[in-house]
Amino acid sequence: MPDALAVTDLRKRYGATEALKGVDLTVRAGELVGLLGPNGAGKSTLVKIACGLVRPTSGSVALGGAIGYLAELFRFPDWLSADELLVLHQKLARSAGGVEERRRLLDLVGLGEVADRRVGAMSKGMQQRLGIAQAMIGEPKLLLLDEPTSALDPAGRRTVRELLERLRERGVAVLLNSHLLSEIELVCDRVAIIAHGELVAAGSPAELSHAGGVEVTTGRGVRVFAQATREDVPRIVRELVGAGEDVYEVRVLRSSLEDTYLEVVGGR
Repeated sequence: MPDALAVTDLRKRYGATEALKGVDLTVRAGELVGLLGPNGAGKSTLVKIACGLVRPTSGSVALGGAIGYLAELFRFPDWLSADELLVLHQKLARSAGGVEERRRLLDLVGLGEVADRRVGAMSKGMQQRLGIAQAMIGEPKLLLLDEPTSALDPAGRRTVRELLERLRERGVAVLLNSHLLSEIELVCDRVAIIAHGELVAAGSPAELSHAGGVEVTTGRGVRVFAQATREDVPRIVRELVGAGEDVYEVRVLRSSLEDTYLEVVGGR
C-alpha cells in the first residue's frame, strides 16, 4: 500500500525565519506516528503544509489519499447537535455518506446515544471525540490531529487513546502532534522529534529509549555502572563475586523517551 504521508526535503521560510529546514518524514498506512518538539519547532507548520493550508518554500508532500484534520483550538457552534455538526461537515467535505456514515462515526467515538445533544451541553472530552468523528468524514486514509488530549483529564486521555487504537485497527494512519510524551509513548508506533525546523530523532519509542547503565544491589549497598550495558552484566557479576561481594539483584537501566527528547532538543 502507498504511504499515507511522505514528506521530502520540506522547507518553509517566513522572511528571515526558517521554520522548516529540509524535513523528511513518512507515515505508513495504518501507522500511528507521534510528532514531538518544543514550541516554535516547526510541528504546526509541517501539519498545515500537509493540510494544504500553508505553501512550502520548497520540498514536497505526497498523500496516499484523503486526509482528515482536527485543529488544537477548534470550536464548534454550541447550538448544533452532534448529528447536525456532522451534516455540516459532510457538506463541506462533499461526502455522500449520509445518515449511515454519521451513525457509524458517532458509534465509533462512543457518541451514538447522544447524537441529538447540543455541542454546548457536551463535556470537553465528548467534544474532542466529536472532533475526531468530523475528521473521519469521507473515510480519509490519514488523520492529522493537533494536541487532541491536551485539555483532557486522565480518563478523557485514555478514551482518546483507545479510539486511536481502534482507528489503527481500521487501517487509518494518524500523525499525532502532541506535547504529552507519556501519551505518545503509550499509543504511537513511531516518534519523530523536531527542533528548530529539523528532524533530530525518529524511531519507535523503544528504539529512542536506550540503555542507561546497570544497577547492582550487593551486601555493601547499591552500585551503579553508568556506562555498562546488558552484555556487561555477566562480567560485572563475576568481578563483584570474585571481590567477595554478595550480589542480590541486577537491573539494566533504560532511559525514557523523555530523557531522549530532552537530550536531542536540549542540545539544540
